[in-house]
Amino acid sequence: MSLGTAEDDSTTEIHLPADIDWEMLDKSKFFFLGAALFSGVSGALYPMVVLKTRKQVIVKDVPSVKLAVSIFRHEGCRGFYRGFGTSLMGTIPARSFYMAALETTKSSVGCVTLKMGFSETKAAAIANAAAGLSSAMAAQLVWTPIDVVSQRLMVQDGNSAVRYNGGIDAFRKIIKTDGIRGLYRGFGISVLTYAPCNAVWWAAYSMGHRAVWGGIGCYVLKKEGDGGGCGGGFTPDSKAIVAVQGLSAAMASGFSAVVTMPLDTIKTRLQVLDGEGCNGKTSIMQTVRNLVKEGGLSACYRGLGPRWASMSMSATTMITTYEFLKRLSTKSQDCNVMG
Repeated sequence: MSLGTAEDDSTTEIHLPADIDWEMLDKSKFFFLGAALFSGVSGALYPMVVLKTRKQVIVKDVPSVKLAVSIFRHEGCRGFYRGFGTSLMGTIPARSFYMAALETTKSSVGCVTLKMGFSETKAAAIANAAAGLSSAMAAQLVWTPIDVVSQRLMVQDGNSAVRYNGGIDAFRKIIKTDGIRGLYRGFGISVLTYAPCNAVWWAAYSMGHRAVWGGIGCYVLKKEGDGGGCGGGFTPDSKAIVAVQGLSAAMASGFSAVVTMPLDTIKTRLQVLDGEGCNGKTSIMQTVRNLVKEGGLSACYRGLGPRWASMSMSATTMITTYEFLKRLSTKSQDCNVMG
């Protein structure tokens, strides 16, 4: 990929490694290595997910640090990994669905938008948004049941109305009580949460990535002008590429976390509290009313700090790991080294 530093006839360009599309990947290596890499990432970030979920379902808001200390004091390190086995069991197929839908959509939509006359920047943003949308919808088919079970395991304690002895027992009891529909509780709002979030994230990442490199290019152009350089472009090393990817991912995460946080809180309440000793079925509007009654509109943003931190760290590690994974999985050996 080559990014010019300006829209005019600039002689300075940033030469990045070429994008790797779906057809260039060794699929078996891509899915096998992806499952291993992303399982490790999920394990490292899981405590943040537990903390965010606990904050969303408690009636009285508690500071994140105080809640974390309480979990550690009463449950030890295991408290931060409740439901992790079940979550990991769903991560592999969900990630496979996600990555396949992401790459195929990005490749096909990217080609179509370029043929329609869109600029490379706009085409990339549209393709990334469409890919984020389709990949999230595909992943939720697998992930929603796993999410329902793992979240109930995360929040259960001695006062829980229903006790689960692990993921299998939770699956069995939920199906016995509510049928298959119980495992897909909150599926609609999960799609409404994750699909726009992914679309916003990938579009913001694409634009942020280009904006950061554009700023770097302008700096280099100015530096060359001050030093009397002749231009001609430069090729950043692998460390610079990873740093820009991480910065762009963190920027995109902050934006998408704020936009979609209320939907994520409502989704979590529906999946965890409905069926846990509640009389009747809780509607989305009733959940919103309960949240507003508990703490006003700010109650919809409980857990924003842990979610923002989790999303930023997850996105930064995910995008750098993902780009590294793609280069490891290319059919052509000369693309295996970044930079």
